[in-house]
Amino acid sequence: MLVLSRKVGEKIMIGDSIQIKVVSIEGDQIKLGIEAPQSVSIYREEVYETLQQENKLAGQRVSGLNLEQIRKLSLNKE
Repeated sequence: MLVLSRKVGEKIMIGDSIQIKVVSIEGDQIKLGIEAPQSVSIYREEVYETLQQENKLAGQRVSGLNLEQIRKLSLNKE
């Protein structure tokens, strides 16, 4: 893990297109501003972990279906 010290207003670059800026520091809370291309997804860790769990569960539910059940599901959405 890379650990960097930054002051309010200072930035960190990740590659050529992602910029992280320290917006403010209030007590034990740091506010960060992130500029990145729209193609880059940015999540808080707890949200990311929840999404991963939901995707895994959805995959498990679908893997138990046979091809005919999947066809019926896709036809119902149209």
